[in-house]
Formats: sequence, C-alpha cells, structure tokens
Amino acid sequence: MEYRWQLCQLISFSGGKNQEDALKRRFTLFPIYFQQRSPIPDENYTALVPFYGHIKDRLFRDDIFFVMFPFYGETRKRDVVTDNYLYPFFHLRHGDGMHGWQFWPLFGAEHKDVTTQTNGFGETEIIGGYDKFFALWPVHFYQNTGIGTDGPAKFRADLPLYSVLRSPQRDSTSVLWPFFTWVDDREKKYHEWEGPYPFVVVARGEGKTTTRFWPLFGRAHNNTLESDFYLWPLYRFSHLHAKSLDQRRTRILFYLFVNMMEKNIETGAQHHHVDLWPLFTYYRGFNGNSRLQILAPIEPVLPNNRGIERNWSPLWSLWRSEGNPKSGAASQSLLWNLYRRDSTLASKKCSLLFGLFQYQSESETKKLRLFYVPVLKWHRQASQTAK
Repeated sequence: MEYRWQLCQLISFSGGKNQEDALKRRFTLFPIYFQQRSPIPDENYTALVPFYGHIKDRLFRDDIFFVMFPFYGETRKRDVVTDNYLYPFFHLRHGDGMHGWQFWPLFGAEHKDVTTQTNGFGETEIIGGYDKFFALWPVHFYQNTGIGTDGPAKFRADLPLYSVLRSPQRDSTSVLWPFFTWVDDREKKYHEWEGPYPFVVVARGEGKTTTRFWPLFGRAHNNTLESDFYLWPLYRFSHLHAKSLDQRRTRILFYLFVNMMEKNIETGAQHHHVDLWPLFTYYRGFNGNSRLQILAPIEPVLPNNRGIERNWSPLWSLWRSEGNPKSGAASQSLLWNLYRRDSTLASKKCSLLFGLFQYQSESETKKLRLFYVPVLKWHRQASQTAK
C-alpha cells in the first residue's frame, strides 16, 4: 500500500514499499526539513536546511550532504561527486576517470578520460572523454568533447565576439554572436546563413530549406515539416507529414483564429479543430465525437484542457452542443440550460426554463412535466389497445 498527502508542495507525507519490499515513510516541510525512515538503516536520513543534513534520492541527486549550506555541500549523481564550498562559487568534482574544479565566475576546468561501460546486452560501449575550460564566465570557453569516439567536437568562444564549432558532422562559425552565423551541417545536408539572427535566415540543402525575413515573411520546409508566415503574427501556417499522421494548422494573430486538421493516414480518420476567440470553439475527434461551444474566452488559448472544459466552460458558454455518431447520443444547451435537449437512438428529453417544462419520449412512453409535476403520460401499447 502506498499513500501521499501534500499541501501546496510545501508540506507532504508519503510512504510505501520499494522494490525490495521495504517500507519507507517520508515527511517534508519544503525547503526546511526532509526526513525518511525505513527498516533499512542506510536509507534513513534527516536534513534541517541550512544547518545540517543528509538527503538521498531527492532534488535530482542520488545523495546530498551539507553543513551550514552554502558554506559546504556534497552531492552525488551516479559516479560524479561534487564538493561545493561557498556554493556556487567554488567546487571540486571527481568521478569515473574525471576530475575538475571551478572558481566561478573567474575560472573553471574539467577533464574526463575515455572510459567504457557494459550495456544491458552485455556489450562494451565507449564513453567519450572531454576537456573543458572557461574564464570570466560566460565570456571565454575552450572545449574538446567526444574524445575517443566517432564524433569528436571542438568548441571555442569569446562571447560576444565569436564562437566556433568544428566536428565531423557539423561546422558552425558565429561573429558578434548570435547575430551572424554560418553553418555547414554535413549530417543533415544543408548550409545556413544567419544575419542578423533571428531576422534574416537562409538555408539550402536536402535536410532544410528556409527563407526568412522577419517579420515580413518566412518559408521553411524539410522532408516532413513545412512552416510559413506572412506579416508575423498576422498569418502562420504549418504542415506536418509523418508516416502515420498528416497535420495542417492555420493561425491568425496567435489565437484569434485557429484551424487545425489532422488525418490518420493508416485509418483515414480525421480530427478537426476550429477556434475563433472569444466567440466559439469547435472540434470533431478521430472517433467522430463533436462539440461546439459559443463564447470561449480561454479554450482557444489552452486547447484540449479537460479541466477547463469540465469545470469552467459551463460558466460562460451561451450555447453548447455535443454529438456521438457511434452511439447516436447528442445534447444541446442554451443559456445555462434555460433550454436543454438530450437524445439517443431510443429516447429524447427536452426541458425549458431550467426544467419547469420537461418532455421525455421513449420507444413506448411519452411524459410531460410542468413545474416538476407529472401532467401527462402516454403508453403507445395502451393507446393502440384503446383503439
């Protein structure tokens, strides 16, 4: 059995058994107090921030130990251990074939040897080495990565004057970064010129074709994706053509008007979604179910949000209609159920004035209510017998 209780991510209680069938109980008063108790002594920890503590498998680290943080803290993630002194200014780091230090933001250096590991198939894999150095962060960088692999890369930068990347797959040179850049991507087979980025971008090649003069117009496409705009953000169009999905989307002024069509190429089923903010939203799903809502101030901005559709949309929708063609069920509502109609293949229900007038028709029976009081009731079988 597992349990969890929390209040605004600040106070939480949780517990349950792990894979070794050992019970764990946690209590957190974030970010001040962390506690875990288990029958296994090595899994117990207590931390009172910032004075003293030990935390395991929390905060994106396998292990954390600190004394009068930020004066001293030690963290471990897999095999890499980092000792922080006066965090984040000075640290020492070591791990499997690696060591490094930094006195941020003045200097920092880190080195890793080429190592190997055995994957889940019992095969030996090479883990590339690297040499990294920075000075006056984020101005000067010197990095050699992927050492010992098929993809070594060299990166040099003195920002914002220039940055240079050289690798077997890709070359990139920037001057007055990031405004003027030249890219030769041999892996994806295209050349790109940017200047000044992001206003002017021109790319040509098998892997990418782009012409952009923002905000006047832009056109870009590759084997699976097309993206166009004119007088951004007045008009935008995108087309995704994948193996099993074809999607086309048109936008005018962000969310003022959105028209999206999706088609499952394998089955032929289609999904259609149209928004005109704040007047209406309409969609028809792959299963054929449809929904139309008049007045939709939030739905076009946060589409496909079931929580808003269920809890908030009824407050401002003047008209709603839903249909399920497979089951034959349909419903319509005007002015918060001032008028409402529900129908299936076998029955129909209609109400006016919030239910003061109700009419129901089924295969053998018809009913009429006024002011919630039954007034008339017909039975088809009885009427035929009377004749």
